[in-house]
Amino acid sequence: MKKIFPKKIQLVVVFIMTVAFVKAQNAPFYSEIKAFKTQDNIHFPPKHAILFLGSSSFRKWTSLQKDFPAYKIINRGFGGSTFPDAIRYLDQIVYPYQPRQVLIYEGDNDLASSDKITADSVLNRFKELFFLLRKNLPKSRIDFVSIKPSPSRQGLAPEMEKANSLIKNFLEDKKNSGFIDVYHSMLDKNGLPDKSIFGPDNLHMNAKGYAIWQKIIEPYLVKNKS
Repeated sequence: MKKIFPKKIQLVVVFIMTVAFVKAQNAPFYSEIKAFKTQDNIHFPPKHAILFLGSSSFRKWTSLQKDFPAYKIINRGFGGSTFPDAIRYLDQIVYPYQPRQVLIYEGDNDLASSDKITADSVLNRFKELFFLLRKNLPKSRIDFVSIKPSPSRQGLAPEMEKANSLIKNFLEDKKNSGFIDVYHSMLDKNGLPDKSIFGPDNLHMNAKGYAIWQKIIEPYLVKNKS
């Protein structure tokens, strides 16, 4: 058998590392995750804080820490992420902080991404994320913020409602976890999304919308015992 010389081994290792690096750069939202890591290098967030993990509904909540002044908050909302995106980056933007609580907002973009993604698909994706978090953060509380109703995605309302119901039912017998219903408080008197709490794109909320979330979410936040 022909031996592989050390130099050849080095070339193979360099090639593998290069491929892995290029693959990472091409992953969805890589630039945003890289920005988080750069921030961490400058000032690493406090451990045992409360971490918000999700899509742009969290990312655009720029007043998050101000709205919850009694808590240490880490906002790791990014892009138009989906459950698979959140799962992809757990090692980088969740586990290192050892949060005492993780609040999740995903599912909105999952349903909007393809007609093939159903409420059952969202439930299965949530389960995967939930069990990964439970395995790696066994003492952390895990809460799911319900998929919100948006005027621009009114056609997805039936699947959104079903997905919310499925996840709520799944969490009912799970310890140290909860379902936070923001959906129904965002509807008008006709049962439709209240346009007054959304921005011009009818997808993302304005300050009035986030005020509703703040009021609903705060009672679920876990205080630091230390």
